[in-house]
Amino acid sequence: MSISQALLGEFGHELAGTRKVLERVPEAKFAWAPHPKSSPMGRLATHLSDLSGLGVQVMETEELDIAPVDRPAYTPPTFKSVREILANFDDKSARLCARFETAPDAAWMVPWSMKRGGKTIFTLPRIAAVRTLVFNHTIHHRAQLSVYLRLCDVPVPSLYGPSADEGNM
Repeated sequence: MSISQALLGEFGHELAGTRKVLERVPEAKFAWAPHPKSSPMGRLATHLSDLSGLGVQVMETEELDIAPVDRPAYTPPTFKSVREILANFDDKSARLCARFETAPDAAWMVPWSMKRGGKTIFTLPRIAAVRTLVFNHTIHHRAQLSVYLRLCDVPVPSLYGPSADEGNM
């Protein structure tokens, strides 16, 4: 089994759970945040929907400068509806899965760097960058968004087994 095939199975499972959480975000609560230092729910959902796009960049490049000195920095999208968030999520996820399908094992070992203002923050093999910046990052923010849902009395979907709202606990 290739590295891509192994990762696609795991990633597909995580994408399905992430989509279930995103589907439950109430548009009326896009501006809500549990604390002044927390991201509003709509911004968090948008960020979560966009993480696979970062994975596409990791797969297609050997570095990303998050604050380049010679051009504007990345500006995250702004969505006004869950439909737009899901469309972005589906598009970015499909694009990343397509990159996984065509990546030979050697491509996963290529060093990839994140930079800020031209200075290297870290360099990792591409496989580690994808796991850290996409898989782990997605799981982290999905869990965060699940807490937001709970605090807003929105039923939390089951992800790795029953939730208190779906199934027996």
